[in-house]
Amino acid sequence: MRTVMTAIALGGLILAESALAEVGNRAEGRKLAGQCRTCHGLDGDAQMPVAPTIGGESEAYIRNQLTAFRDGTREHEMMTIVARNLSDQHIADLAAWYSGHKITATLSADPTQAPQECVACHGAEGIRQMEDAPNLAGETNIYIDTQLKAFRNGTRKNDIMSPIAAELTDAQIRAIADWYGAIKTEITLTE
Repeated sequence: MRTVMTAIALGGLILAESALAEVGNRAEGRKLAGQCRTCHGLDGDAQMPVAPTIGGESEAYIRNQLTAFRDGTREHEMMTIVARNLSDQHIADLAAWYSGHKITATLSADPTQAPQECVACHGAEGIRQMEDAPNLAGETNIYIDTQLKAFRNGTRKNDIMSPIAAELTDAQIRAIADWYGAIKTEITLTE
């Protein structure tokens, strides 16, 4: 009985802690996004071919990535430095700002030709099909190629992507990168 009561109490603490998670403020996030604009653009439309487009990503995805950079579980020469000084509230605000954008994809190719190993999570049009998967629409083929190779060689780790990428050849990675890199996108601010 004591074990059950302890489990219930711990479960309550976990729920209370998650309820206390910072609520993002989009206006504050917009201000903070000024430091992100050189690479990611103020609206999240990447300004550099090696930086990801983050406008329209889910709030949870952005929070998870920024937290991983800040805490060192994901490393990148620039983002690790930038995220190091972000508080949980800053991360929540940035996530609220960038997730408050909508990304629209225009596919000019036959969607049945999309890379089948990708569509379940990222869609044929490159728009995520699940909350914790990123959009691939709007990314350059250079960025996608680099990330897939990082998953393949283990410098970037993910329980889903690492085993998938481990099986891909350079030619398959290039085909996936070219497919998603060719999709035209538009990013707009939602109300």
